[in-house]
Amino acid sequence: MLSPRDILEDAWCYMKSRVLFTAAELDVFTRLEACHYTAAELAREASLDERGATRLLDCLIAMGLLSKEQGRYRLAPGSEPLSRKHPQTILPMILHLNHIWKNWSLLTETVKQGKNEALRKIGDWGGEVQEAFIGAMHAIGQELAAEIAQAYDLSPYRKLLDIGGASGTYTMAFLRQNPAMRAVLFDFAPVLAMAKTRLESEGFLDRVELAAGDFYQDELPAGCDLALLSAIIHQNSPAQNVALYKKIHRALTPGGVVLIRDHIMDESRTQPPAGAMFALNMLVNTEGGDTYTFAEVQETLEAAGFREVKLVRQGDRMDCLVEGRKPV
Repeated sequence: MLSPRDILEDAWCYMKSRVLFTAAELDVFTRLEACHYTAAELAREASLDERGATRLLDCLIAMGLLSKEQGRYRLAPGSEPLSRKHPQTILPMILHLNHIWKNWSLLTETVKQGKNEALRKIGDWGGEVQEAFIGAMHAIGQELAAEIAQAYDLSPYRKLLDIGGASGTYTMAFLRQNPAMRAVLFDFAPVLAMAKTRLESEGFLDRVELAAGDFYQDELPAGCDLALLSAIIHQNSPAQNVALYKKIHRALTPGGVVLIRDHIMDESRTQPPAGAMFALNMLVNTEGGDTYTFAEVQETLEAAGFREVKLVRQGDRMDCLVEGRKPV
């Protein structure tokens, strides 16, 4: 049973989040990786108030993210990925979470009204915000993508259609697992420009066709026998998912499979806990998104013409897999 102290600790958690978001906005971790500043030096370098900078830095020490020796601040062991220069940086995810902080601050009104009137769509983001979002998805997705690719039998498939595949995290993981596979990566043109750089650096560009488009507006490239929807369906309403599934059904070769990776909720809609929280995240950050039960996913896939719908993997980290087959 929760105690009053447990409840208050949950209530106080926002303070730590805000400290981390502010430090990320000010690029404190990248600055301190390059040079071990005093608070006064960092304040001058970053155009900050010295007292404000000191309080922020000391709080980051209390959180275990920085250390201080002879008045000079440096990254604590383990916090190196918060620097934008780190090869496995998680800073883009922190910046993305900071971006949606404003939407979460409107949760009360959203619950009252049923939707967030001040919502900005993901597709409308540009510049640094969009780059941060794509970088975030890659930073947090690489390990799970490799795990999914190893867990799912990719050997029967020759060509992957990665829909909304961002910078190609799952495309690359699938191609590593199946050397005979080729792929089509479908996303917005500015996103594909980022993907091209990453695919080229990883040596996969010669096996991947980049197809620009908007899956809400455009038809999908045809001729693939496996279509991947990785962390896509939660941003859509059921009707939007049916429309998307129909496009996938038209694009796949006969006998082809659609593979969905997402939270799949139990019938109580409370498990996995991360999925219940993510449903609220979709309430404040999308027009009609949600997390869905297997029965709900099955119903919408079958409405689009798919058969043999199966839950092929369960998990609590947005690592559930559902597949549906286009009849021959």
